[in-house]
Amino acid sequence: MAKPKTQFVCQNCGTVHNRWAGKCDGCGEWNTIVEEDPMGGIGSGPGKVPKKGRAVTLTTLSGEIEEAPRVHTGISELDRATGGGFVRGSVVLIGGDPGIGKSTLLMQAAAALSRRKHRIIYVSGEEAVAQVRLRAQRLGAADSDVLLAAETNVEDILATLAEDKRPDLVIIDSIQTLWSDTADSAPGTVTQVRTGVQAMIRFAKQTGAAMVLVGHVTKEGQIAGPRVVEHMVDAVLYFEGDRGHHYRILRTVKNRFGPTDEIGVFEMSDMGLREVSNPSELFLGERNAKSPGAAVFAGMEGTRPVLVEVQALVAPTSLGTPRRAVVGWDSSRLAMILAVLEAHCGVRLGQHDVYLNIAGGYRISEPAADMAIASALVSSLAGVPLPADFVFFGEISLSGAVRPVSQTAQRLKEAEKLGFSGAMLPASSAELPKGSKGRWTEIEDLPDLVSRIAGSAKKLGKQAEDTFEDD
Repeated sequence: MAKPKTQFVCQNCGTVHNRWAGKCDGCGEWNTIVEEDPMGGIGSGPGKVPKKGRAVTLTTLSGEIEEAPRVHTGISELDRATGGGFVRGSVVLIGGDPGIGKSTLLMQAAAALSRRKHRIIYVSGEEAVAQVRLRAQRLGAADSDVLLAAETNVEDILATLAEDKRPDLVIIDSIQTLWSDTADSAPGTVTQVRTGVQAMIRFAKQTGAAMVLVGHVTKEGQIAGPRVVEHMVDAVLYFEGDRGHHYRILRTVKNRFGPTDEIGVFEMSDMGLREVSNPSELFLGERNAKSPGAAVFAGMEGTRPVLVEVQALVAPTSLGTPRRAVVGWDSSRLAMILAVLEAHCGVRLGQHDVYLNIAGGYRISEPAADMAIASALVSSLAGVPLPADFVFFGEISLSGAVRPVSQTAQRLKEAEKLGFSGAMLPASSAELPKGSKGRWTEIEDLPDLVSRIAGSAKKLGKQAEDTFEDD
């Protein structure tokens, strides 16, 4: 009798190995390779004779375009992140750290949709029915008509969904707990996750029901399981936040039916998540305008302008190698800004520790924050506060030039709305708002910026705003 063939699959990246090894050749992780049976599940070997295919109907590119209807939740921040609501027949994957509020957000969304006469089914694979009911009572959602089930078997879930009227939205919490009879491996493995997700996607496309899948994340912040899952679904959302802060951000990284890089901002309370319609006020709520090393950055998240405070501390070091600590920004980008300051502006930071923090636990990935970062660093080194009513944005090149960024008008309008009367921006910026009374100080290169801040350090008897006015 032939020995049954097995394969070894990495549970982090999905790479298939011929034999077990301590380290995965695909992703470099240790102790992630698990033996699995290739005869069962999606992607299995020739264990079954494939049935004869059927011909599908072919059509042309011309014809009427029917826009996919959306299911609006009534939670504006969630609708913004999804591009206007859940599209019928789509599958959305939501990831986030444990305890960040994924189940809370989905329970509130399910209750809001149920009150709008939508048929909602919530399937929990991690909690019992009584535990889910306790959360619903705490959130004030127990009076809604959300249908609840606690099940992890894929075939039983699909049979339940197909038993009655088609649901408008199905929530699966979470995909790592699902297991299928067709895959001979433990729940949470690559084969089981891939099998479960494909079965749910097939049901959503055939019936037109919108589906939301909850996914665990790894210590690096990526959704656990094979990366192919993110390619299979229609939208991927990350629920971010720091447990030390009371706000949460729902960030869109993939959306086939709407824009990416959109965010929805929520505030966590004992009664659940509350929408934050103006996140700039939240991030600037505890700002100290008279402290050196603090600059307000006017950024963009998708189509939404966001103002956030950048904090820098430059202090003499007693170590042989100065420390560079960064929270909320790219550390390699900080190293570049420090190198440009030293090479083109004569700002020596080789004997100083540099600490950089984005206030409120917010994370910035936009290159337009370069000017705000450089201003905060020079301000902390000179010991002079920056103008309290100014915002900063602009990208810095390796030559020291300040390059323009997109959506300048939206950034300035958001700053004016929050009471900021001035801005330091690149010299060649376009789309400046017409009829504005703001003071726009155009900066051509980084030495010009440093000279203005250094000049204010020599005139501490005057207000710092005088040094930012045009000569």
